[in-house]
Amino acid sequence: MMSSSADQEPPLSREKTAASYSYENVSGWKGVRFLRIGRGMYHDVRRRLPLYWSDISDALTYRTVASAVRMYFVNILPAIAYTLDMYRRTGEFYGINEGLFSSALAAMVFSILGAQPLTIVGITGLISLFNYTIYDIVTIYEPSIFPNFMCWTAIWAAIFHWIVALCNICDYMRYVTDFSSESFGMYVGIIYIIKGVEELVNEFTTVGHSAGFMSCMIAILYFLSIYGLEKLGSSTVWKAGYRGIFADYAYVFCTIFWVGFSHIPGTLKSTHISFVPITRAFYPTQNRSWLIPFWELDTKWIFAALPFGFLTMLLFYYDHNISSLTAQARQFPLKKPAGFHWDFFLLGCTTFIAGIVGVPLPNGLVPQAPVHTDSLTVYKTHLRIIPTDEGEGAEIRRPVVEAAAVVEQRVSHFVMGLAIIGTMTGPLLIVLHTMPTAVFAGVFFTVGWGSVESNGIFQKSIFLMQENRFVQRGEPLLTVPKRKIVLYIACQLVGVAACVAISQTIAAIGFPVLIIALIPFRVWIVPRWFSQSELDVLDDLTANNDAVLASLGGRPHFPGQAVTESYGLERQYTERRSGAVRQRAGSVHR
Repeated sequence: MMSSSADQEPPLSREKTAASYSYENVSGWKGVRFLRIGRGMYHDVRRRLPLYWSDISDALTYRTVASAVRMYFVNILPAIAYTLDMYRRTGEFYGINEGLFSSALAAMVFSILGAQPLTIVGITGLISLFNYTIYDIVTIYEPSIFPNFMCWTAIWAAIFHWIVALCNICDYMRYVTDFSSESFGMYVGIIYIIKGVEELVNEFTTVGHSAGFMSCMIAILYFLSIYGLEKLGSSTVWKAGYRGIFADYAYVFCTIFWVGFSHIPGTLKSTHISFVPITRAFYPTQNRSWLIPFWELDTKWIFAALPFGFLTMLLFYYDHNISSLTAQARQFPLKKPAGFHWDFFLLGCTTFIAGIVGVPLPNGLVPQAPVHTDSLTVYKTHLRIIPTDEGEGAEIRRPVVEAAAVVEQRVSHFVMGLAIIGTMTGPLLIVLHTMPTAVFAGVFFTVGWGSVESNGIFQKSIFLMQENRFVQRGEPLLTVPKRKIVLYIACQLVGVAACVAISQTIAAIGFPVLIIALIPFRVWIVPRWFSQSELDVLDDLTANNDAVLASLGGRPHFPGQAVTESYGLERQYTERRSGAVRQRAGSVHR
Protein backbone atom coordinates (compact mmCIF):
# COMPACT_ATOMS: atom_id res chain seq x y z
CA MET A 1 0.00 0.00 0.00
CA MET A 2 1.39 3.37 -1.01
CA SER A 3 -0.21 6.30 0.75
CA SER A 4 0.54 9.13 3.12
CA SER A 5 -1.13 11.12 5.86
CA ALA A 6 -2.67 13.29 3.13
CA ASP A 7 -4.83 10.29 2.21
CA GLN A 8 -7.20 11.26 4.99
CA GLU A 9 -10.46 12.53 3.55
CA PRO A 10 -11.18 16.22 4.12
CA PRO A 11 -13.86 17.35 6.52
CA LEU A 12 -17.14 17.15 4.61
CA SER A 13 -20.77 17.08 5.59
CA ARG A 14 -21.38 13.34 5.22
CA GLU A 15 -25.00 13.55 6.27
CA LYS A 16 -25.75 15.18 2.90
CA THR A 17 -25.52 12.64 0.10
CA ALA A 18 -26.22 12.80 -3.62
CA ALA A 19 -29.52 10.99 -3.08
CA SER A 20 -30.68 13.85 -0.85
CA TYR A 21 -30.61 16.16 -3.85
CA SER A 22 -32.08 13.90 -6.51
CA TYR A 23 -34.38 15.54 -9.01
CA GLU A 24 -37.30 13.41 -7.88
CA ASN A 25 -37.04 14.80 -4.35
CA VAL A 26 -37.83 18.32 -5.57
CA SER A 27 -41.56 18.59 -6.04
CA GLY A 28 -43.39 20.70 -8.56
CA TRP A 29 -40.81 20.53 -11.34
CA LYS A 30 -42.42 18.33 -13.92
CA GLY A 31 -44.16 19.56 -17.05
CA VAL A 32 -43.23 22.52 -19.20
CA ARG A 33 -40.32 23.79 -17.14
CA PHE A 34 -39.44 26.95 -19.05
CA LEU A 35 -42.87 28.34 -18.04
CA ARG A 36 -42.16 27.78 -14.35
CA ILE A 37 -40.41 31.11 -13.94
CA GLY A 38 -37.61 31.17 -11.37
CA ARG A 39 -38.16 27.60 -10.13
CA GLY A 40 -34.65 26.51 -11.11
CA MET A 41 -32.98 29.41 -9.33
CA TYR A 42 -35.16 28.89 -6.26
CA HIS A 43 -34.29 25.22 -5.87
CA ASP A 44 -30.61 25.83 -6.64
CA VAL A 45 -30.42 28.19 -3.68
CA ARG A 46 -32.63 25.94 -1.56
CA ARG A 47 -30.30 22.96 -2.08
CA ARG A 48 -27.03 24.82 -1.57
CA LEU A 49 -27.81 27.33 1.19
CA PRO A 50 -27.92 24.79 4.07
CA LEU A 51 -24.35 23.81 3.16
CA TYR A 52 -22.97 27.34 3.12
CA TRP A 53 -21.27 27.04 6.50
CA SER A 54 -19.69 23.73 5.53
CA ASP A 55 -18.33 25.46 2.39
CA ILE A 56 -16.25 27.50 4.82
CA SER A 57 -15.50 24.98 7.57
CA ASP A 58 -14.47 22.26 5.11
CA ALA A 59 -11.74 24.58 3.81
CA LEU A 60 -9.58 24.10 6.91
CA THR A 61 -7.04 21.87 5.16
CA TYR A 62 -3.72 22.18 3.33
CA ARG A 63 -5.43 21.38 0.03
CA THR A 64 -7.22 24.74 0.20
CA VAL A 65 -3.99 26.69 0.70
CA ALA A 66 -2.20 24.92 -2.16
CA SER A 67 -5.25 25.33 -4.40
CA ALA A 68 -5.57 29.07 -3.72
CA VAL A 69 -1.90 29.72 -4.55
CA ARG A 70 -1.98 27.56 -7.62
CA MET A 71 -5.24 28.96 -8.99
CA TYR A 72 -4.04 32.54 -8.49
CA PHE A 73 -1.27 31.92 -10.99
CA VAL A 74 -3.33 29.66 -13.26
CA ASN A 75 -6.03 32.35 -13.42
CA ILE A 76 -4.12 35.63 -13.48
CA LEU A 77 -1.41 34.66 -15.97
CA PRO A 78 -3.82 33.70 -18.79
CA ALA A 79 -6.02 36.71 -17.88
CA ILE A 80 -3.08 39.08 -18.38
CA ALA A 81 -2.14 37.26 -21.58
CA TYR A 82 -5.65 37.73 -23.01
CA THR A 83 -5.68 41.35 -21.86
CA LEU A 84 -2.42 42.04 -23.67
CA ASP A 85 -4.02 40.61 -26.80
CA MET A 86 -7.05 42.89 -26.39
CA TYR A 87 -4.82 45.86 -25.51
CA ARG A 88 -3.15 45.71 -28.91
CA ARG A 89 -6.30 44.94 -30.91
CA THR A 90 -8.89 47.28 -29.32
CA GLY A 91 -7.03 50.58 -29.60
CA GLU A 92 -5.52 50.12 -26.11
CA PHE A 93 -8.96 50.38 -24.49
CA TYR A 94 -8.64 47.20 -22.40
CA GLY A 95 -5.47 47.30 -20.30
CA ILE A 96 -4.03 45.41 -17.35
CA ASN A 97 -6.17 47.25 -14.79
CA GLU A 98 -9.34 46.34 -16.68
CA GLY A 99 -8.26 42.69 -16.83
CA LEU A 100 -7.50 42.55 -13.11
CA PHE A 101 -10.75 44.36 -12.22
CA SER A 102 -12.79 41.87 -14.26
CA SER A 103 -11.06 38.83 -12.74
CA ALA A 104 -11.42 40.17 -9.19
CA LEU A 105 -15.10 41.05 -9.70
CA ALA A 106 -15.92 37.56 -10.94
CA ALA A 107 -13.93 35.81 -8.22
CA MET A 108 -15.53 37.74 -5.37
CA VAL A 109 -19.11 37.44 -6.66
CA PHE A 110 -18.99 33.73 -7.43
CA SER A 111 -16.97 32.69 -4.38
CA ILE A 112 -19.42 34.46 -2.02
CA LEU A 113 -22.76 34.11 -3.81
CA GLY A 114 -22.30 31.26 -6.29
CA ALA A 115 -23.97 27.87 -5.93
CA GLN A 116 -20.97 26.29 -7.71
CA PRO A 117 -17.90 27.87 -6.06
CA LEU A 118 -15.57 25.31 -7.66
CA THR A 119 -16.17 26.94 -11.06
CA ILE A 120 -13.41 29.48 -11.73
CA VAL A 121 -14.69 32.61 -13.47
CA GLY A 122 -12.51 35.15 -15.23
CA ILE A 123 -11.30 36.38 -18.63
CA THR A 124 -11.29 33.81 -21.41
CA GLY A 125 -9.58 33.76 -24.77
CA LEU A 126 -12.98 33.59 -26.43
CA ILE A 127 -14.23 36.86 -24.97
CA SER A 128 -10.94 38.41 -26.07
CA LEU A 129 -11.67 37.17 -29.59
CA PHE A 130 -15.23 38.46 -29.32
CA ASN A 131 -14.16 41.93 -28.13
CA TYR A 132 -11.61 42.68 -30.81
CA THR A 133 -13.89 41.28 -33.52
CA ILE A 134 -16.60 43.73 -32.45
CA TYR A 135 -13.93 46.46 -32.41
CA ASP A 136 -12.98 45.63 -36.00
CA ILE A 137 -16.65 45.85 -37.03
CA VAL A 138 -17.50 49.04 -35.11
CA THR A 139 -14.40 50.93 -36.27
CA ILE A 140 -15.55 50.51 -39.87
CA TYR A 141 -18.40 52.89 -39.06
CA GLU A 142 -17.57 54.99 -35.99
CA PRO A 143 -14.49 54.13 -33.85
CA SER A 144 -15.35 56.57 -31.05
CA ILE A 145 -18.52 54.69 -30.06
CA PHE A 146 -16.71 51.42 -29.22
CA PRO A 147 -16.83 51.83 -25.38
CA ASN A 148 -20.52 52.74 -25.37
CA PHE A 149 -21.33 50.06 -27.93
CA MET A 150 -19.60 47.39 -25.84
CA CYS A 151 -21.47 48.65 -22.78
CA TRP A 152 -24.82 48.19 -24.50
CA THR A 153 -23.71 44.79 -25.80
CA ALA A 154 -23.12 43.79 -22.17
CA ILE A 155 -26.47 45.26 -21.04
CA TRP A 156 -28.38 43.31 -23.69
CA ALA A 157 -26.34 40.19 -22.86
CA ALA A 158 -27.21 40.59 -19.16
CA ILE A 159 -30.91 40.83 -19.98
CA PHE A 160 -30.74 37.65 -22.06
CA HIS A 161 -28.83 35.93 -19.22
CA TRP A 162 -31.60 36.76 -16.76
CA ILE A 163 -34.29 35.52 -19.15
CA VAL A 164 -32.45 32.22 -19.68
CA ALA A 165 -31.93 31.73 -15.94
CA LEU A 166 -35.51 32.59 -14.99
CA CYS A 167 -36.96 30.31 -17.69
CA ASN A 168 -34.82 27.30 -16.64
CA ILE A 169 -33.23 27.06 -20.10
CA CYS A 170 -29.96 25.86 -18.57
CA ASP A 171 -31.75 22.49 -18.27
CA TYR A 172 -30.68 21.62 -21.79
CA MET A 173 -27.05 21.48 -20.69
CA ARG A 174 -27.82 18.08 -19.20
CA TYR A 175 -27.53 16.75 -22.76
CA VAL A 176 -23.88 17.75 -22.93
CA THR A 177 -21.71 14.68 -23.42
CA ASP A 178 -18.04 14.22 -24.15
CA PHE A 179 -18.82 14.60 -27.84
CA SER A 180 -19.46 18.33 -27.53
CA SER A 181 -17.32 19.11 -24.48
CA GLU A 182 -14.27 17.43 -26.04
CA SER A 183 -14.84 19.30 -29.30
CA PHE A 184 -15.08 22.58 -27.43
CA GLY A 185 -12.02 21.77 -25.33
CA MET A 186 -10.00 20.97 -28.46
CA TYR A 187 -11.15 24.23 -30.06
CA VAL A 188 -10.15 26.23 -26.99
CA GLY A 189 -6.76 24.50 -26.84
CA ILE A 190 -6.02 25.25 -30.50
CA ILE A 191 -7.07 28.90 -30.12
CA TYR A 192 -4.75 29.29 -27.12
CA ILE A 193 -1.80 27.85 -29.01
CA ILE A 194 -2.54 30.19 -31.93
CA LYS A 195 -2.60 33.12 -29.49
CA GLY A 196 0.81 32.08 -28.16
CA VAL A 197 2.25 32.07 -31.66
CA GLU A 198 0.68 35.48 -32.37
CA GLU A 199 2.29 36.85 -29.21
CA LEU A 200 5.73 35.76 -30.40
CA VAL A 201 5.15 37.03 -33.94
CA ASN A 202 4.31 40.41 -32.41
CA GLU A 203 7.79 40.49 -30.81
CA PHE A 204 9.43 39.95 -34.19
CA THR A 205 7.36 42.62 -35.92
CA THR A 206 7.33 45.36 -33.26
CA VAL A 207 10.67 44.97 -31.47
CA GLY A 208 13.11 43.06 -33.65
CA HIS A 209 14.58 39.69 -34.53
CA SER A 210 16.82 39.39 -31.46
CA ALA A 211 13.87 40.12 -29.16
CA GLY A 212 11.75 37.67 -31.13
CA PHE A 213 14.25 34.83 -30.83
CA MET A 214 14.78 35.57 -27.13
CA SER A 215 11.02 35.57 -26.56
CA CYS A 216 10.65 32.24 -28.38
CA MET A 217 13.29 30.70 -26.16
CA ILE A 218 11.68 31.96 -22.94
CA ALA A 219 8.16 30.95 -24.01
CA ILE A 220 9.15 27.42 -25.06
CA LEU A 221 11.35 26.78 -22.01
CA TYR A 222 8.67 28.19 -19.70
CA PHE A 223 6.15 25.78 -21.20
CA LEU A 224 8.54 22.81 -20.94
CA SER A 225 9.43 23.69 -17.33
CA ILE A 226 5.82 23.72 -16.14
CA TYR A 227 4.99 20.65 -18.19
CA GLY A 228 7.93 18.76 -16.65
CA LEU A 229 7.10 19.72 -13.06
CA GLU A 230 3.45 18.77 -13.49
CA LYS A 231 4.44 15.43 -15.03
CA LEU A 232 6.70 14.91 -12.03
CA GLY A 233 3.73 15.54 -9.75
CA SER A 234 1.73 12.77 -11.44
CA SER A 235 4.60 10.28 -11.40
CA THR A 236 5.99 7.92 -8.76
CA VAL A 237 9.38 9.65 -8.54
CA TRP A 238 10.52 10.58 -5.01
CA LYS A 239 8.10 10.79 -2.12
CA ALA A 240 4.56 12.13 -2.44
CA GLY A 241 5.34 15.25 -0.40
CA TYR A 242 8.26 16.31 -2.62
CA ARG A 243 6.55 15.80 -5.94
CA GLY A 244 3.41 17.37 -4.48
CA ILE A 245 5.24 20.63 -3.78
CA PHE A 246 6.72 20.75 -7.29
CA ALA A 247 3.33 20.14 -8.91
CA ASP A 248 1.32 22.47 -6.66
CA TYR A 249 3.73 25.37 -7.13
CA ALA A 250 4.96 24.70 -10.68
CA TYR A 251 3.62 28.03 -11.94
CA VAL A 252 5.18 29.88 -9.01
CA PHE A 253 8.65 28.37 -9.47
CA CYS A 254 8.73 28.66 -13.26
CA THR A 255 7.31 32.20 -13.39
CA ILE A 256 9.83 33.54 -10.87
CA PHE A 257 12.75 31.79 -12.58
CA TRP A 258 12.01 32.86 -16.16
CA VAL A 259 11.10 36.42 -15.21
CA GLY A 260 14.46 36.64 -13.46
CA PHE A 261 16.17 35.03 -16.44
CA SER A 262 14.93 37.82 -18.73
CA HIS A 263 16.67 40.41 -16.53
CA ILE A 264 20.15 38.83 -16.54
CA PRO A 265 22.61 41.64 -17.45
CA GLY A 266 24.60 41.45 -20.62
CA THR A 267 23.60 39.85 -23.91
CA LEU A 268 20.21 38.62 -22.66
CA LYS A 269 19.18 42.01 -21.30
CA SER A 270 20.32 43.79 -24.48
CA THR A 271 17.66 42.07 -26.60
CA HIS A 272 15.11 44.60 -25.23
CA ILE A 273 12.14 42.22 -25.20
CA SER A 274 8.70 43.62 -24.37
CA PHE A 275 7.35 43.80 -20.84
CA VAL A 276 3.82 44.15 -19.48
CA PRO A 277 2.54 47.75 -19.90
CA ILE A 278 0.94 49.23 -16.77
CA THR A 279 -0.81 52.44 -15.70
CA ARG A 280 -1.79 54.01 -12.36
CA ALA A 281 -3.17 51.70 -9.72
CA PHE A 282 -6.97 51.35 -9.63
CA TYR A 283 -7.40 53.69 -12.62
CA PRO A 284 -8.59 52.80 -16.12
CA THR A 285 -5.95 52.43 -18.82
CA GLN A 286 -7.33 55.36 -20.80
CA ASN A 287 -8.15 58.81 -19.44
CA ARG A 288 -11.77 58.12 -18.49
CA SER A 289 -13.92 57.38 -15.46
CA TRP A 290 -14.89 53.84 -14.48
CA LEU A 291 -18.50 54.52 -15.49
CA ILE A 292 -19.16 54.31 -19.23
CA PRO A 293 -21.63 57.06 -20.37
CA PHE A 294 -23.85 54.53 -22.10
CA TRP A 295 -26.80 56.96 -22.14
CA GLU A 296 -24.97 59.07 -24.74
CA LEU A 297 -25.12 56.43 -27.47
CA ASP A 298 -27.54 57.05 -30.34
CA THR A 299 -30.66 54.90 -30.37
CA LYS A 300 -29.77 53.19 -33.64
CA TRP A 301 -26.51 51.91 -32.16
CA ILE A 302 -28.27 50.75 -28.99
CA PHE A 303 -30.45 48.40 -31.02
CA ALA A 304 -27.53 47.50 -33.28
CA ALA A 305 -25.84 46.13 -30.14
CA LEU A 306 -28.79 43.80 -29.42
CA PRO A 307 -27.73 40.88 -31.70
CA PHE A 308 -24.17 41.15 -30.39
CA GLY A 309 -25.56 40.87 -26.86
CA PHE A 310 -27.54 37.79 -27.86
CA LEU A 311 -24.43 36.16 -29.35
CA THR A 312 -22.52 36.99 -26.16
CA MET A 313 -25.21 35.22 -24.15
CA LEU A 314 -24.97 32.17 -26.45
CA LEU A 315 -21.21 32.06 -25.95
CA PHE A 316 -21.53 32.32 -22.17
CA TYR A 317 -24.43 29.87 -22.09
CA TYR A 318 -22.19 27.16 -23.49
CA ASP A 319 -18.79 28.29 -22.21
CA HIS A 320 -19.79 29.01 -18.61
CA ASN A 321 -22.02 25.96 -18.19
CA ILE A 322 -19.40 23.69 -19.78
CA SER A 323 -16.91 25.10 -17.28
CA SER A 324 -19.28 24.22 -14.45
CA LEU A 325 -19.87 20.72 -15.86
CA THR A 326 -16.16 19.96 -16.26
CA ALA A 327 -15.45 21.32 -12.78
CA GLN A 328 -18.02 18.80 -11.50
CA ALA A 329 -17.27 16.04 -14.03
CA ARG A 330 -17.76 12.35 -13.36
CA GLN A 331 -14.14 11.66 -12.33
CA PHE A 332 -14.56 13.86 -9.24
CA PRO A 333 -16.37 12.24 -6.27
CA LEU A 334 -18.49 15.28 -5.37
CA LYS A 335 -21.13 15.23 -2.65
CA LYS A 336 -22.61 18.74 -2.74
CA PRO A 337 -25.28 19.87 -5.22
CA ALA A 338 -24.85 22.14 -8.24
CA GLY A 339 -26.78 25.28 -9.19
CA PHE A 340 -26.62 26.14 -12.88
CA HIS A 341 -29.66 28.45 -13.08
CA TRP A 342 -28.65 30.59 -10.11
CA ASP A 343 -25.04 30.90 -11.29
CA PHE A 344 -26.14 31.89 -14.79
CA PHE A 345 -28.28 34.63 -13.24
CA LEU A 346 -25.20 35.81 -11.30
CA LEU A 347 -23.21 35.75 -14.53
CA GLY A 348 -25.78 38.15 -15.98
CA CYS A 349 -25.18 40.46 -13.02
CA THR A 350 -21.39 40.43 -13.46
CA THR A 351 -21.87 40.94 -17.20
CA PHE A 352 -23.98 44.03 -16.52
CA ILE A 353 -21.49 45.48 -14.03
CA ALA A 354 -18.50 44.73 -16.26
CA GLY A 355 -20.23 46.43 -19.17
CA ILE A 356 -21.03 49.70 -17.44
CA VAL A 357 -17.52 50.02 -15.94
CA GLY A 358 -15.80 49.12 -19.22
CA VAL A 359 -13.91 45.92 -18.39
CA PRO A 360 -13.81 42.57 -20.26
CA LEU A 361 -16.85 40.42 -19.51
CA PRO A 362 -15.88 37.57 -17.13
CA ASN A 363 -16.98 34.04 -17.82
CA GLY A 364 -16.38 30.44 -16.74
CA LEU A 365 -12.86 29.23 -17.54
CA VAL A 366 -12.87 25.85 -19.31
CA PRO A 367 -9.23 24.81 -18.72
CA GLN A 368 -8.96 26.33 -15.24
CA ALA A 369 -12.27 25.15 -13.72
CA PRO A 370 -11.47 21.39 -13.69
CA VAL A 371 -7.90 22.22 -12.62
CA HIS A 372 -9.39 23.93 -9.53
CA THR A 373 -11.41 20.86 -8.61
CA ASP A 374 -8.44 18.62 -9.30
CA SER A 375 -6.22 20.72 -7.03
CA LEU A 376 -8.78 20.14 -4.24
CA THR A 377 -9.02 16.39 -4.84
CA VAL A 378 -7.46 13.95 -2.39
CA TYR A 379 -5.92 11.04 -4.30
CA LYS A 380 -5.01 7.64 -2.91
CA THR A 381 -2.23 5.58 -4.46
CA HIS A 382 -2.21 1.81 -4.07
CA LEU A 383 -0.75 -1.18 -5.86
CA ARG A 384 -2.90 -3.25 -8.20
CA ILE A 385 -1.79 -6.86 -8.53
CA ILE A 386 -2.18 -8.19 -12.08
CA PRO A 387 -1.62 -11.93 -12.70
CA THR A 388 0.44 -12.90 -15.74
CA ASP A 389 0.71 -15.97 -17.99
CA GLU A 390 4.29 -16.72 -16.96
CA GLY A 391 3.39 -19.36 -14.44
CA GLU A 392 1.61 -19.87 -11.17
CA GLY A 393 2.22 -17.05 -8.73
CA ALA A 394 3.63 -14.71 -11.39
CA GLU A 395 2.20 -11.23 -11.09
CA ILE A 396 2.80 -7.58 -11.93
CA ARG A 397 2.28 -4.76 -9.46
CA ARG A 398 1.22 -1.43 -10.87
CA PRO A 399 0.54 1.81 -8.98
CA VAL A 400 -3.08 2.92 -9.31
CA VAL A 401 -4.30 6.38 -8.39
CA GLU A 402 -7.90 6.93 -7.35
CA ALA A 403 -9.79 10.07 -6.35
CA ALA A 404 -10.93 9.55 -2.76
CA ALA A 405 -12.65 12.86 -1.99
CA VAL A 406 -12.84 16.53 -2.95
CA VAL A 407 -12.50 19.46 -0.55
CA GLU A 408 -15.71 21.18 -1.66
CA GLN A 409 -15.49 24.74 -0.37
CA ARG A 410 -15.50 28.37 -1.51
CA VAL A 411 -12.55 29.79 0.43
CA SER A 412 -9.83 29.05 -2.17
CA HIS A 413 -11.82 30.95 -4.83
CA PHE A 414 -12.38 33.84 -2.40
CA VAL A 415 -8.69 34.06 -1.39
CA MET A 416 -7.70 34.01 -5.05
CA GLY A 417 -10.02 37.00 -5.64
CA LEU A 418 -8.47 38.92 -2.73
CA ALA A 419 -5.02 38.23 -4.16
CA ILE A 420 -6.08 39.63 -7.54
CA ILE A 421 -7.39 42.78 -5.84
CA GLY A 422 -4.00 43.09 -4.14
CA THR A 423 -2.32 42.80 -7.54
CA MET A 424 -4.09 46.01 -8.61
CA THR A 425 -2.04 48.00 -6.05
CA GLY A 426 0.92 50.10 -7.17
CA PRO A 427 3.79 47.94 -5.83
CA LEU A 428 2.47 44.74 -7.40
CA LEU A 429 1.72 46.48 -10.69
CA ILE A 430 5.40 47.42 -10.77
CA VAL A 431 6.20 43.75 -10.24
CA LEU A 432 3.94 42.89 -13.17
CA HIS A 433 5.85 45.39 -15.29
CA THR A 434 9.01 43.30 -14.82
CA MET A 435 7.36 40.32 -16.52
CA PRO A 436 8.23 39.78 -20.20
CA THR A 437 5.34 39.22 -22.56
CA ALA A 438 7.14 36.05 -23.71
CA VAL A 439 6.13 34.41 -20.43
CA PHE A 440 2.49 34.88 -21.37
CA ALA A 441 3.10 33.25 -24.74
CA GLY A 442 4.40 30.31 -22.69
CA VAL A 443 1.20 30.46 -20.64
CA PHE A 444 -0.84 30.16 -23.84
CA PHE A 445 1.20 27.11 -24.88
CA THR A 446 0.86 25.51 -21.43
CA VAL A 447 -2.89 25.97 -21.13
CA GLY A 448 -3.51 25.17 -24.78
CA TRP A 449 -1.46 21.99 -24.90
CA GLY A 450 -2.96 20.86 -21.59
CA SER A 451 -6.42 21.12 -23.13
CA VAL A 452 -5.30 19.20 -26.23
CA GLU A 453 -3.25 16.45 -24.59
CA SER A 454 -5.94 15.34 -22.17
CA ASN A 455 -8.69 15.63 -24.79
CA GLY A 456 -10.68 12.53 -25.73
CA ILE A 457 -10.21 13.28 -29.43
CA PHE A 458 -6.44 13.15 -28.97
CA GLN A 459 -6.64 10.00 -26.81
CA LYS A 460 -8.78 8.12 -29.33
CA SER A 461 -6.44 9.19 -32.15
CA ILE A 462 -3.47 7.79 -30.21
CA PHE A 463 -5.38 4.52 -29.75
CA LEU A 464 -5.90 4.22 -33.51
CA MET A 465 -2.17 4.69 -34.12
CA GLN A 466 -0.99 2.24 -31.46
CA GLU A 467 0.67 -1.02 -32.43
CA ASN A 468 -1.73 -3.86 -31.60
CA ARG A 469 0.60 -5.71 -29.22
CA PHE A 470 0.78 -2.65 -26.95
CA VAL A 471 -2.98 -2.19 -26.65
CA GLN A 472 -4.18 -3.20 -23.19
CA ARG A 473 -6.33 -6.28 -22.90
CA GLY A 474 -9.93 -5.44 -22.12
CA GLU A 475 -9.73 -2.03 -23.81
CA PRO A 476 -13.39 -1.06 -24.45
CA LEU A 477 -12.50 0.68 -27.72
CA LEU A 478 -11.55 -2.75 -29.11
CA THR A 479 -15.27 -3.57 -29.16
CA VAL A 480 -15.94 -0.75 -31.64
CA PRO A 481 -14.95 -1.08 -35.33
CA LYS A 482 -12.07 1.26 -36.15
CA ARG A 483 -14.02 2.83 -39.00
CA LYS A 484 -16.67 3.89 -36.48
CA ILE A 485 -14.02 5.42 -34.22
CA VAL A 486 -12.63 7.31 -37.21
CA LEU A 487 -16.14 8.50 -38.12
CA TYR A 488 -16.79 9.64 -34.55
CA ILE A 489 -13.51 11.60 -34.41
CA ALA A 490 -14.22 13.08 -37.84
CA CYS A 491 -17.61 14.37 -36.65
CA GLN A 492 -15.91 16.11 -33.75
CA LEU A 493 -13.08 17.53 -35.84
CA VAL A 494 -15.49 19.00 -38.40
CA GLY A 495 -17.02 21.10 -35.63
CA VAL A 496 -13.57 22.04 -34.29
CA ALA A 497 -12.29 23.02 -37.74
CA ALA A 498 -15.40 25.11 -38.48
CA CYS A 499 -15.02 27.03 -35.19
CA VAL A 500 -11.27 27.61 -35.68
CA ALA A 501 -11.81 28.73 -39.28
CA ILE A 502 -14.55 31.25 -38.52
CA SER A 503 -12.53 32.57 -35.55
CA GLN A 504 -9.83 33.78 -37.95
CA THR A 505 -12.27 36.01 -39.87
CA ILE A 506 -14.35 39.10 -39.12
CA ALA A 507 -17.32 36.72 -38.83
CA ALA A 508 -15.81 35.34 -35.61
CA ILE A 509 -18.75 36.67 -33.58
CA GLY A 510 -20.80 33.84 -35.10
CA PHE A 511 -18.77 31.00 -33.60
CA PRO A 512 -21.08 30.65 -30.54
CA VAL A 513 -23.81 29.45 -32.91
CA LEU A 514 -21.53 26.66 -34.18
CA ILE A 515 -20.62 25.69 -30.63
CA ILE A 516 -24.24 25.50 -29.47
CA ALA A 517 -25.11 23.44 -32.56
CA LEU A 518 -22.89 20.62 -31.26
CA ILE A 519 -25.52 19.68 -28.64
CA PRO A 520 -28.51 18.98 -30.97
CA PHE A 521 -26.11 17.40 -33.48
CA ARG A 522 -25.07 14.88 -30.82
CA VAL A 523 -28.62 14.30 -29.60
CA TRP A 524 -30.40 13.90 -32.94
CA ILE A 525 -27.87 13.15 -35.70
CA VAL A 526 -25.05 11.10 -34.19
CA PRO A 527 -27.33 8.26 -32.90
CA ARG A 528 -28.38 7.61 -36.53
CA TRP A 529 -24.81 6.67 -37.43
CA PHE A 530 -23.84 4.68 -34.32
CA SER A 531 -25.47 1.92 -32.31
CA GLN A 532 -26.20 2.48 -28.64
CA SER A 533 -23.50 -0.04 -27.64
CA GLU A 534 -20.95 1.91 -29.69
CA LEU A 535 -21.98 5.21 -28.12
CA ASP A 536 -21.73 3.62 -24.67
CA VAL A 537 -18.02 3.16 -25.34
CA LEU A 538 -17.27 6.28 -27.38
CA ASP A 539 -19.30 8.81 -25.40
CA ASP A 540 -20.70 9.54 -21.95
CA LEU A 541 -22.25 12.39 -20.02
CA THR A 542 -19.61 14.95 -19.05
CA ALA A 543 -21.16 15.01 -15.57
CA ASN A 544 -23.29 12.06 -14.47
CA ASN A 545 -23.38 12.74 -10.74
CA ASP A 546 -27.02 12.88 -9.57
CA ALA A 547 -26.19 15.77 -7.22
CA VAL A 548 -24.98 17.77 -10.23
CA LEU A 549 -27.74 16.74 -12.66
CA ALA A 550 -30.45 17.59 -10.11
CA SER A 551 -30.06 21.28 -10.99
CA LEU A 552 -30.60 20.48 -14.68
CA GLY A 553 -33.74 18.40 -14.28
CA GLY A 554 -32.14 15.02 -13.70
CA ARG A 555 -30.55 12.41 -15.93
CA PRO A 556 -31.46 12.90 -19.62
CA HIS A 557 -32.94 10.37 -22.00
CA PHE A 558 -31.54 10.35 -25.53
CA PRO A 559 -33.62 9.37 -28.57
CA GLY A 560 -33.40 5.62 -29.13
CA GLN A 561 -31.76 5.00 -25.76
CA ALA A 562 -33.25 2.48 -23.36
CA VAL A 563 -34.26 3.88 -20.00
CA THR A 564 -31.72 2.53 -17.52
CA GLU A 565 -30.45 3.42 -14.12
CA SER A 566 -27.29 4.92 -15.57
CA TYR A 567 -26.09 6.18 -18.90
CA GLY A 568 -22.89 4.82 -20.40
CA LEU A 569 -20.44 2.22 -19.15
CA GLU A 570 -17.91 2.38 -16.36
CA ARG A 571 -14.88 1.63 -18.42
CA GLN A 572 -11.09 1.56 -18.30
CA TYR A 573 -10.94 4.13 -21.06
CA THR A 574 -12.67 6.68 -18.80
CA GLU A 575 -10.21 5.92 -16.00
CA ARG A 576 -7.23 6.49 -18.26
CA ARG A 577 -8.72 9.71 -19.64
CA SER A 578 -9.33 10.94 -16.08
CA GLY A 579 -5.70 10.14 -15.37
CA ALA A 580 -4.68 12.23 -18.37
CA VAL A 581 -6.63 15.18 -16.97
CA ARG A 582 -4.80 14.80 -13.67
CA GLN A 583 -1.44 14.68 -15.46
CA ARG A 584 -2.28 17.85 -17.39
CA ALA A 585 -3.27 19.63 -14.22
CA GLY A 586 -0.18 18.41 -12.36
CA SER A 587 -2.27 16.60 -9.80
CA VAL A 588 -0.40 15.08 -6.91
CA HIS A 589 -0.64 11.38 -6.15
CA ARG A 590 -0.90 11.75 -2.44
